[in-house]
Amino acid sequence: MSETQTPSRPPPRPRGRGIYLLPNLFTTGGLFAGFYAIIAASQGRFGAACVAVFVAALLDGIDGRVARLTNTQSEFGVQYDSLADLISFGLAPAMVMYHWALVTMKFDSDTAGKVGWIAAFLYAACAALRLARFNSQVGVVDKRWFIGLASPAAAGLMASFVWTAHEAGYSGEELRYVALGVTVAAALLMVSGIRYFSFKGGPRNDRVPFLAIMVVVAVLVAVAVDPPSMLLVVTTLYALSGPGYWAWRRLRRGSDDSGSGGQGVQ
Repeated sequence: MSETQTPSRPPPRPRGRGIYLLPNLFTTGGLFAGFYAIIAASQGRFGAACVAVFVAALLDGIDGRVARLTNTQSEFGVQYDSLADLISFGLAPAMVMYHWALVTMKFDSDTAGKVGWIAAFLYAACAALRLARFNSQVGVVDKRWFIGLASPAAAGLMASFVWTAHEAGYSGEELRYVALGVTVAAALLMVSGIRYFSFKGGPRNDRVPFLAIMVVVAVLVAVAVDPPSMLLVVTTLYALSGPGYWAWRRLRRGSDDSGSGGQGVQ
């Protein structure tokens, strides 16, 4: 080696394999929370079951961000996350709703009892279809929008409804037909073609308006004061925002067409 040459740097040490476990640990935690929700609901502990569903949703939002921050994304992590979501946001909410209310429909008639468990299955099946469609459309659709109600949001709607009614002293048998409507509506919204805002923003998603921060703070304070009721309000408003936005677009398109037609006659 000549004196002018600098010694070659040693190759960088490979990243420790342990760091790849970090996002998957959060995913495993979400899976555990969903499994716990099923067990708690089967034992009649519906408050704990609903809290577990929201814990699973929180961990689901963390694992992807941790993977991006640590640059540890992997195809294994994507597939594992989807399978965990199927349990936490598909099977768990369906079983919570079934054990709380839908199972009591069998006291009306054998046919009503079948309708109850079929509605629970419909929700679980629609959650699976929603996740499969989401995975197949990654990188194709606009990231600012979800096509259909996201499964964590649908699970939050189901869990917050049960939690609020349970804390208010209502039994599932009293609200069994309302629970049936909530279950079917959440299931169909997941597989619908209605667009929902994803809150992922555009190219400059690192900056948000000051008003948005104040709204988030106000929502967090309200949730801290009365978690079940406020979570029900938030999830219901979000579930209705998709159909509301769809109806607004249709009305706006109709008014634009009528306006252009009137100008053509003139």
